Amino acid sequence: MEKILFEMADSGESVEFFVLEQTRINGTNYILVTDSEEDDAEALILRDLSEDGEQEAIYEIVEDDNELAAISRVFSEMLEDVDITL
Repeated sequence: MEKILFEMADSGESVEFFVLEQTRINGTNYILVTDSEEDDAEALILRDLSEDGEQEAIYEIVEDDNELAAISRVFSEMLEDVDITL
């Protein structure tokens, strides 16, 4: 799995995540990330807020329940061997 280093905007702290999958829905990019390669790892869905052509991406955690459920279903279909629970 690809590992990406994220810098938290509020604290400046650096956090590494493994990218499990990515998709583009209605012109918005989403990535499914986890903090561990272990079986029962915590996962987050992040939405890309950056404009096309920007060198660095800006991501935020998807927190809206409806959007989270919809994007989770897409990732579940893409990753048949992964069980995503909300």
